[in-house]
Amino acid sequence: MKEGVSVLRRTAFVLMAHACRVLPPKRSEWGEAMKHELDHIENKWMALRWSAGCVVASYVERGNEHSNSVATVVRKPSAFLPMAMSLGALVTVLVSLGRFGVVHETDEGTVAHIWQLLMAGQMPILAFFAIRWLPRAPRQTLFVLAIQTGAALAAIAPVYYLKL
Repeated sequence: MKEGVSVLRRTAFVLMAHACRVLPPKRSEWGEAMKHELDHIENKWMALRWSAGCVVASYVERGNEHSNSVATVVRKPSAFLPMAMSLGALVTVLVSLGRFGVVHETDEGTVAHIWQLLMAGQMPILAFFAIRWLPRAPRQTLFVLAIQTGAALAAIAPVYYLKL
């Protein structure tokens, strides 16, 4: 840096250096390009704005680097809601069995309606999850879909085997 560089310009260089440190290693060329762009911005306020934007972009890129782990994908509402709904359906059936035993009614009762709503209600959420996440993280999405299928089968099993 030159001796006569303003405080704003120095701040812009410090922010740019930070942005380059934050970037994932596979994006180092991108960081170098951002540095070279800063050298060509003459207005000190625009340079500061550019480097602040580069810091934000670097953190976003850093966050995207780890967004494809199974733990991250499972935390998405469209991933855990179907599992929670299957668990709710299973608990509903188990509580009913615990309180009333195996009862074969001629007409479906409230428990059956709740179970049906929970099981059918998760289908659009599952479809949304698959459409949204299969292109982004196929391996992780298939793993989560397998867990969701297991949860649904666990909720279906007592109904099927007890012929409720």
